[in-house]
Formats: sequence, structure tokens, C-alpha cells
Amino acid sequence: MIAHFATERLQEVYARVKAFLEAEVYPNELRWLHMPFREVESELRLLRTKAAATGAWNAYLSAHHGGPGFSLVEVAQLGELMGTSPFGHFLFNCQAPDAGNIELLLQHGTPAQKAQFLEPLLKGDTRSCFSMTEPEYAGSNPVKMGTTAVREGDYYVIDGHKWFTSSADGAAFAIVMAITNPGETNPYRRASMILAPTDTPGFQLVRNIPVMGHAGEGWHSHGEIRYEKVRVPAGYLLGAEGDGFRLAQERLGPGRIHHCMRWIGVSERAFDLMCRRAAGREISDGVMLGEKQMVQDFIAENRAAINAARLMVLHTAMHIQEKGQKSASLDISTIKFFVANVLQRVIDCAVQVHGALGVTDDTLLAYYYREERGARIYDGPDEAHKASLARHILKSYGLEVKNN
Repeated sequence: MIAHFATERLQEVYARVKAFLEAEVYPNELRWLHMPFREVESELRLLRTKAAATGAWNAYLSAHHGGPGFSLVEVAQLGELMGTSPFGHFLFNCQAPDAGNIELLLQHGTPAQKAQFLEPLLKGDTRSCFSMTEPEYAGSNPVKMGTTAVREGDYYVIDGHKWFTSSADGAAFAIVMAITNPGETNPYRRASMILAPTDTPGFQLVRNIPVMGHAGEGWHSHGEIRYEKVRVPAGYLLGAEGDGFRLAQERLGPGRIHHCMRWIGVSERAFDLMCRRAAGREISDGVMLGEKQMVQDFIAENRAAINAARLMVLHTAMHIQEKGQKSASLDISTIKFFVANVLQRVIDCAVQVHGALGVTDDTLLAYYYREERGARIYDGPDEAHKASLARHILKSYGLEVKNN
């Protein structure tokens, strides 16, 4: 694997990151996946010094904010490489949801918020989580929300029920989406983002939600949270009251580039495992699995799909760089559902080629199969993105499609 649109600077860092992953990470992945994450985390944190020495620590940050100052297209290519391991992004402090939360705090945090919440994140000393989705409301309609934050003097009091608050287990704080302006006629102006330390009385991690039988822990988990009269200072409001959805949209654009390129990294890893299996598995005397045309079809189709997905995402990253996120909104929706489906197809084919081995935890594939199926659901389900894209296209042909 190589960087496809590489400056000389990126080529150098890319080579160092690749060498680091091959020497320190790939050989240990299965062992780490079979261990409690709290035990793994201590090993990973020791490796972070070596990871930082590659020049890719906080790879998505500008030089002004202490990062390497890569362009979004360059960051995307590093994100793909890191995505070839379940632990890659964490080792370089580029993991979700912290990367998005860091960007929010950089753009909208007050000096006091940056000192208390941002600086430890930048150093990798703490983790955070983002608390938006609620089990009682359809995630495909984000304005439907029950969590409230009521202003009482110099404090907000948060009450609500969230789930799939990823990485809440062990996080130092959450960024909570809550209704602060229930009387606002514009539903997109009702919610705000508020910082909530997880040690605040009333913050309750109910459980780590099992995903296909695996609850996980620490960073590798999705938390169900109860906010029961969680009282935080009014100074923990992020941005202005009513700006919650605007800030969320700012977070989603570059965030989807990061997600999609990570998914392409996962796809490349699954593709590599599939090809190794096809080339090395004898199915009858002197006949290898890869000699079967159906397996060759898997290999050819998936190679083309991954290449297409990569170019679509890099094109979108370039569009954002040159014309801004708003101009690229349709491209952003398109890559979200397209790449998620490529990811699912590649993993499924790799499982099939591995046969019974593919559904065991003796390879990375079962982990990828259960952990990445949600790609077609979170950050907006495929159906919502497809409908949005189709409505915009049809509008250019004179048809106004009503929501249904």
C-alpha cells in the first residue's frame, strides 16, 4: 500500500507509519483483541512514544494547533493506513470520538474550556465521548431528542437517556447534545452542546452495550448513559445556546472523510487476508482456492470497488479543501453510504473465502464483521443519505420531492 497523492513530506511520514505498524502493531493485534482493553491500553500507551516519533501524532491538526499541518487529502491517506489496524488511530491519538471533540474544542472552546478539557486530549492523557443518540428516538431524525439542559442560575441541569455514546467507559468527559431552547420554532435551534465531566454526580454509565454479543470496555465500547440532574457550570456550554446542530454539522464533514478512509483501510486489510487465503489454501490435490473463478470474481470486484471508493473520498476531501464543506455536502453524503457498503461487501467476501475460519476470532475478520456493520447506520443510515442525494438531484430536474 502506498500514498496515492503524496507530497514528499507525506511520503516520508507515510513510510515511517507503515514501518511502525508492521513492526509493532500487526504482530500483536489478535493477542490484544483477546485481552481486556484496560490491559491492552497500558501497552498501547507505551507504544505511543514510538508512534509520535513518526510525525503523525494528532495528524489531522494544523501546525498552528501543534499538529503536523497536513492537508485534508494528506490526512485522509494517513487515515487509511492507520485504519488497517483496529488500534492504528488510537496509537496516533487520531481516534474517534476524540478527534472530532478536539476539533470542536479548538474551534469553539473558551480559553478555560481548552485548558481544562482540550489540553489533556491533545497530549493523549485523557479520552472523551460524544453523547447524542437516544434509544427512545429514531437516530435518522436528529431533532427528535428528549435530553434537556435547564439553566438554573450559573448552572445547567442535564436530564436524559443516551446510548451508543462510544468510548464513554473511562472517558474524562462527554460532549452532550441537549435541548436548551424547547420553545424555539426552528427545531434546529433547540439543542446545544454542553461539556459534562463523567465524575459529575448523576452521570451514570448504565452499561457497555453488547454488539453482536461483545460488550467491550474502555475505548472499544459503546455506552448507555443516564443523566440524572447532572449539574454543570454554565461556562461548560460549548459555543452559543442553540448552536448544537450547527456545531454537529461542522464536526460531521471532515469526520466523514476520517471515517471513510478508515473504512478503506479496513477494506484493504480484509482484502489482503482474502488474497492470502486464496493463494495459500489448497482445496484438492495441487488446486488452490484462488484458482476457482468465483473467488477470482470476489478478488477482481473488490479490488475495483476499493479503488473507486478511495478516489471518491479523496475527491471529496479535495472539494472540501478548495471550496468548503457546504459546497461538498452532496459528495459527503455520497461517500458515506457508498464506502460503508464497499466495506461490508469486502469483509463479507473475505469471511466467505476463509470458510469456517472466517467466523472465528482466530482472524481479524469476525471482529471487523461485527464492529463495522454499524457503518451503514451511524452518522445517518444509508437510506437517509440516499434520499437526500436523490432529492437534490431530482430538484435540478424540476421535481420537488416532499419528505416521506
